[in-house]
Amino acid sequence: MAADGARFGGVPRVIVRAGALLSCASTVIFLITEALPGDAAVVRSGGRATAEQLDRLRAEAGLDRPLAERYVSWLAGTLSGDPGHSLLTGRPVAELIGQRMPVTLTLAAAALALAVPLMAILAWAAVGGPRPLRPVITGLVVGGAALPQVALAALLVALLSAAWKLVPPVSLLPAGEPPWSRPALLVLPVLTLALPAAAYGAALLRGAVADAVSRPFVRDAGLRGVSAAAVALRYVFPVVAPAAVRLLAVVAGGLVAGTTVVETLFGLAGLGELLVSSVGGRDLPVVQAVTLLAAAVVAAGLITADAVALAVDPRGGAAR
Repeated sequence: MAADGARFGGVPRVIVRAGALLSCASTVIFLITEALPGDAAVVRSGGRATAEQLDRLRAEAGLDRPLAERYVSWLAGTLSGDPGHSLLTGRPVAELIGQRMPVTLTLAAAALALAVPLMAILAWAAVGGPRPLRPVITGLVVGGAALPQVALAALLVALLSAAWKLVPPVSLLPAGEPPWSRPALLVLPVLTLALPAAAYGAALLRGAVADAVSRPFVRDAGLRGVSAAAVALRYVFPVVAPAAVRLLAVVAGGLVAGTTVVETLFGLAGLGELLVSSVGGRDLPVVQAVTLLAAAVVAAGLITADAVALAVDPRGGAAR
């Protein structure tokens, strides 16, 4: 019975939690997007259609159906891999997302690859670095986490582009060209995404690192002359790994969401820019699909985090 309970409280529970998260996210996303003022029929008509023409456009788009019916239809289509068609262009939503996804994935992956080691270094330095520098590092972490992306983007453009002429100020890619073919165009948007994410992650991870460092076996390792790097890798990392992976799940989801601002600022045609234009056009199927995709990224990260927690401490992971 105990083994069955642990098994139920472990991997199956992780899957149930992820499913519940996505279910709640889909409901919230659908209701919020449906509550947006105006609709695609008004946008398509340019505000010049009569009431009868608007009714016909709404009927063609299925906007005249009851809310519950539209939700069930959208959810069934999403689960089957067909989130519908754009209300403005008539193109399949999956096709639109597939065209924009390489840009966003490249940005998010590059930003995550930069943010993760920087986050770990800052969190460790704020706790285990030289004592005179700890308050300075902590201040930089808190300030960086609070700095708006727009302000950071302006600062980076002023320094790296206007003053030092190192990279172009915008990232307009030729049509059909993969984003990784021109790395210089990605420098500013990647830094704009990665630096605040690293600071935010370090601010949250700092507490877990401080708790791990205060444990007796970690202090004993330092007294025995073990180097700071070895202490961090051998003793601190296993303790903070579950919390760190959970944090990475949130950071990864935040990076995907953050591309909305960054892609718009730097002229990149990714999912973020698609989301902004779709919200403006009240293209609900596109808005719902893109936002649900961001929620799915967070859910996938949380599943991975719970799996890591179970691997590190099966009893603790099951208890959670």
